[in-house]
Amino acid sequence: MKTGKIAYPNLLQPLDLGFTTLRNRVLMGSMHTGLEEEKGGFKKMAAYFAARAAGGVGLIVTGGVAPNRAGWVSPFSIRLAKASQVADHQCITKAVHDAGGKICMQILHTGRYGYHPLCVAPSAIRAPINRFRPRALSEKGIKSTIADFVRCASLARESGYNGVEIMGSEGYLLNQFIARKTNKREDDWGGPFENRVRFPLEVVRGVRKAVGDDFIIIYRLSMLDLVKDGSSWEEVVALAQLMEKAGVSIINTGIGWHEARVPTIATVVPRACYAWVTKRLMGEVNVPLVATNRINMPDVAESVLAGGCADMVSMARPFLADPEWVRKTVSGRSDEINSCIGCNQACLDHIFARKTSSCLVNPRACHETERPFIPATQSKKIAVIGAGPAGLACATTAAARGHKVTLYERTAHLGGQFRLARQIPGKSEFAETLRYYRRQLELFEVDVRLESSPAVVELKEFDEIVMSTGVVPRKISIPGIDSPNVSLYNEVLAGDKVPGQKVAIIGAGGIGFDVATYLLHDQGEESIPSFMAEWGVDMDYATPGGLMNVEKSIPKRTVYLLQRKTTKPGAGLGKTTGWIHRASLKKNGVKMLTGVEYLSVDPGGLAIRQGGENLLLEVDDVVVCAGQESALDLVHELDSAGVAYHLIGGALEAGELDAKRAISQGVEIADKL
Repeated sequence: MKTGKIAYPNLLQPLDLGFTTLRNRVLMGSMHTGLEEEKGGFKKMAAYFAARAAGGVGLIVTGGVAPNRAGWVSPFSIRLAKASQVADHQCITKAVHDAGGKICMQILHTGRYGYHPLCVAPSAIRAPINRFRPRALSEKGIKSTIADFVRCASLARESGYNGVEIMGSEGYLLNQFIARKTNKREDDWGGPFENRVRFPLEVVRGVRKAVGDDFIIIYRLSMLDLVKDGSSWEEVVALAQLMEKAGVSIINTGIGWHEARVPTIATVVPRACYAWVTKRLMGEVNVPLVATNRINMPDVAESVLAGGCADMVSMARPFLADPEWVRKTVSGRSDEINSCIGCNQACLDHIFARKTSSCLVNPRACHETERPFIPATQSKKIAVIGAGPAGLACATTAAARGHKVTLYERTAHLGGQFRLARQIPGKSEFAETLRYYRRQLELFEVDVRLESSPAVVELKEFDEIVMSTGVVPRKISIPGIDSPNVSLYNEVLAGDKVPGQKVAIIGAGGIGFDVATYLLHDQGEESIPSFMAEWGVDMDYATPGGLMNVEKSIPKRTVYLLQRKTTKPGAGLGKTTGWIHRASLKKNGVKMLTGVEYLSVDPGGLAIRQGGENLLLEVDDVVVCAGQESALDLVHELDSAGVAYHLIGGALEAGELDAKRAISQGVEIADKL
């Protein structure tokens, strides 16, 4: 295999900022993790950031830190506004510097996105994603807020940070002043472009004057607002040039406001989907530009830089997934990287639920002090039965700790439900997780036995037995359910059955949505232009905000999505991604019916009752997505023989498929063996 330096010459090249040099072109982007508000959170953040610094990242940016109370994300969120708070931050900077890294603190004023009654904005316009209406800042309030930004940056320097990132994108306060959408002021801080950018410019000028020339200032510039009445491309260029004159060291790319109805970081977004926006700005300024969003593997990052799209790449969630991302890249071990799959399930979904972030594929993320990797003191002989996500996580973790592991899988393939999930358009990243686990099985010499179901007598030879036998689809009992035009979801996703042009899906949970998506889209990686066209993003940037009208397309199939419950379909979908799946199905004309009673499968279709009325859905095929049941045949045999075992994943709890829970349980039990 080629070494990292040969394979990735642009990515691993140092970046000279004049007064300091970054060791490579990789920036760990800002993420709020929830540690900021935890008791003892600063020590936990120190361990979290230090692990990434030791892993070789060129520059780290913290989660957002408010410069004052009005800028809080929510009440009592992290802020840096007085000298007494410096010592807490020094804990972080010392840990990062001791690990050989550099770190900037992001200064974030949420503006009208602040989830509290103290929130402020340029104008008193409530955000559609917030129940609190902001108070319009007075001129005195604006000047006071600028001073708060400057004081926060000065305290950051005193805390030992190498610089600050000033958050001017994603629809937060500075962005709210810039855009006509949210700035309706008629004084010197609103109206023409020169007035609307005055606030962020005075913030940057004040910060540069206060911190001196040998301190990194990153400005996060919204290059594509994706909302009506956002910035025009001409305004983006002009602001970037003004920021360069004001003294910024680096300009980072911001994509989309939080209220935008265009996916920007979820797994449905093609890799490096928005690098074209940063490329448009290349050559317009002389400071380094950073491309961001859905860059998760070294080849993707290298192609962005080699293609002249940016001078540096930002990755946030990939460093949740693998703190040693850069180190593995440098040493030519990119096949060992635990890739971010863009699922949002344990990171953003946790934050919006007021929980501490983690990572679906790496449960240790943000829990470095609570779930450290500790080698086993005594090697055991361990059997893991079932090679789905739970079994793979358990087997590889136990083997890495020093145990001798045998992994049994009754089918000819590894992956379980993940292997099916990767077939869903927009979920191809799941294949990366399987690639990672295959490599881990090789590295730690796990004895993998495919198409093998061990007998109880064989399992008695092991010191520990872990049952991760997963789930099987739940069948339903109605007349005609055994008809040849009825399929279970796994038969469809595996390609064993191909439904016709009109399909009824029984079950509107996560699997039902996945099957509908599968039936309505062509398989294979989606191109960036087709993604942009589907979601109404104008790559010509002819309108402010970068949006265009979406042309209605002819659906590939007619699909009905049915459920017994009267609640909203897909109620259990991810908090930050559910809207994407609903919008996608709506665009494709999926008919969602709730409160349905299934009567029978007839030659003419599916007979149902809804609202007291009998209906016949004239469909060619019916796909059953009615949940799962734990696969427990071998478990019952072990119980009968009195053999002890550990139960994890779907075998422990079926319900909705939950890879996050399965992988976490696999790691947790392996840590205890």
